[in-house]
Amino acid sequence: MDPSASFSSSAADQVVRRAAVIARHLRDPAGGTPSASSLLVPAACLHYSPPEASEKASFDSCEMRRLMDGHDLEARDWLFRVMEESLLFCPRRRGGEKVFVVPDYNQTKEQQREVTMRRIEYLLGRGVFDGWLTGRGPEAEMRKFAFFECLGIYDHSLAIKLGVHFFLWGGAIQFFGTKRHHDKWLKDTENYDVKGCFAMTELGHGSNVRGIETIATYDSNTEEFVINTPYESAQKYWIGGAAKHATHTIIFSQLHINGANQGVHAFIAQIRDADGNVCPNIRIADCGHKIGLNGVDNGRIWFDNLRVPRENLLNSVADVLPDGQYVSSIKDPDQRFAAFLAPLTSGRVNIAVNAVYISKVGLAIAVRYALTRRAFSVSPNGPEVLLLDYPSHQRRLLPLIAKTCAMSCAANFLKSIYVKRTPEANKTIHIYSSALKATLTWHNMRTLQECREACGGQGLKTENRIGILKGEFDVQSTFEGDNNILMQQVSKALLGEYIAVQKRKKPFKGLGLEHMNDPCPVIPTNLTSCTLRSITFQTDLFCLRERDLLNRFASEVSQYQNHGESKENAVNLSYQLAEELARAFTERKILQTFMDTEMTLPAGPLKDVLGLLRSMYALICVEEDASFIRYGYLSLSNAAAVRKEVMRLCTDVRPHALAVVNSFGIPDAFLSPLAFDWIEANSWSFLNTD
Repeated sequence: MDPSASFSSSAADQVVRRAAVIARHLRDPAGGTPSASSLLVPAACLHYSPPEASEKASFDSCEMRRLMDGHDLEARDWLFRVMEESLLFCPRRRGGEKVFVVPDYNQTKEQQREVTMRRIEYLLGRGVFDGWLTGRGPEAEMRKFAFFECLGIYDHSLAIKLGVHFFLWGGAIQFFGTKRHHDKWLKDTENYDVKGCFAMTELGHGSNVRGIETIATYDSNTEEFVINTPYESAQKYWIGGAAKHATHTIIFSQLHINGANQGVHAFIAQIRDADGNVCPNIRIADCGHKIGLNGVDNGRIWFDNLRVPRENLLNSVADVLPDGQYVSSIKDPDQRFAAFLAPLTSGRVNIAVNAVYISKVGLAIAVRYALTRRAFSVSPNGPEVLLLDYPSHQRRLLPLIAKTCAMSCAANFLKSIYVKRTPEANKTIHIYSSALKATLTWHNMRTLQECREACGGQGLKTENRIGILKGEFDVQSTFEGDNNILMQQVSKALLGEYIAVQKRKKPFKGLGLEHMNDPCPVIPTNLTSCTLRSITFQTDLFCLRERDLLNRFASEVSQYQNHGESKENAVNLSYQLAEELARAFTERKILQTFMDTEMTLPAGPLKDVLGLLRSMYALICVEEDASFIRYGYLSLSNAAAVRKEVMRLCTDVRPHALAVVNSFGIPDAFLSPLAFDWIEANSWSFLNTD
């Protein structure tokens, strides 16, 4: 037989088959001549069917939502309804009777800023902010966190505008101020009679707050501080609210008294009058258009011999007496400086938690789309296959779901220790908030990118949210502390704990490092599926990595010091181990919080699903971190076993995917048309309709 003839016949068959597929897409259902209005009609493969029709939940999604949200579910749902009820939140009907609320990103920068402020005024009138600064106790703080999370799901600009006003400006007055400041400013701030901003970052200094260049010089003759911007690099930069709406600010500057620099301190200053005019001795400029967050009026500020009264020094940490005497209960300058960074902790908590919820939004949209969108068939005349039934698509999205669920538990842990904070716990909270802010925001950006790609071209449409959320949330990686620097701080803190233990010759205590006191875990030579999914194995492996990396980091720093390097430079030279250690510490803590949540459940379907997700989280962390192989924690054969087990877990998690994303608690109106009947939403009949 002629091989070329066989090849030609095979090619012809493929052409015929492909032509038939195309014909089915274009065929008129009545078989007659197609009219202009029915030229293109959906074929069977493009018939939308709600995923709930075929995806049956094996567990109670509402119960899982209670675990993931953790608190204030009724209050959250009330606030979602408050936003849905107002035209300010741009309700728009798309596809059938579905109404979605999403900001109009086609507006100009100026329009977005104004509507953000109008939304704040509306929410103020509905009582959303009652008690945000004057309320007391953990319950009030948790309710504030819950509301802030809901507002962030709608619009990042709205959340950041509120965050600057309440958590930074208001938080600084709460933490740094004393009764005279609380009485004068907190209620007016809560009622928005005062609009505050937070002038810490400068053009030349961001993460290095200790190096800021703005100067406040005390004048004992008038009992005033004279504040100046001595260089262009000292201009305050990226100050949210400064360009348009803020009336007051907290100024962070170096305090000079009688020629001596007492370090960074915070001062209250008015920057606009009641009519919105910039005050004398102050210059303000706009930071301009950004890749996201254009509803926030970021500005730049210069001070030219600005005088503020002595009483405007926030003096809970240190004070200046009328005669210029400097007094502080904290004698150590380093500890005093650390106390001034307290408001940033609440900001990092908010950022970390909000990042998890945006990951949930992206995954809920991408998974629902993948359960209704089909592509290609595996047989000549067979139906096209759902995206989420492809193993490769499962591998893209399902591990991200597991990570998001694990990080949701970690976020709840972070909030709980923050609202119960004591002065003794400040260092611990700083370490955890730094680690989780960095890890959860990095995860959010990776998740949004994967979800965008998993939705194909539809992911590019602004109305489908995922693409625009990338630009809106990209800033999370660098504001309130650059993520890489935050992780370095985590490693340095762990090194400090290690050195202290060695000096005291006492066991490790705190930060979950107690496992360092136990014998070194031993990993089995051959890992079965049962072993890989066991809590004991996962805990042992994560603890083995963390303890070994901490030992290696401490040893390498010591070696550099023995060769004449300063401790600071030795730590900088050991940055690779520092990065690996911070990652190990953070992932171990996230795993622990996920396990703790799982352990609260009785035996049943929900606990089984959480077990699958927990195993998925643990093993995907192992697969993605080369240190498990680099330092010999796993053999090559065991690493291969982990990789195979991840695929088995994808298969096991797949039937629960819809129920899990439904448990995220995101109302339909806050998702997008792509998560529902995307065919009808794109039909001719809904073109240009609201």
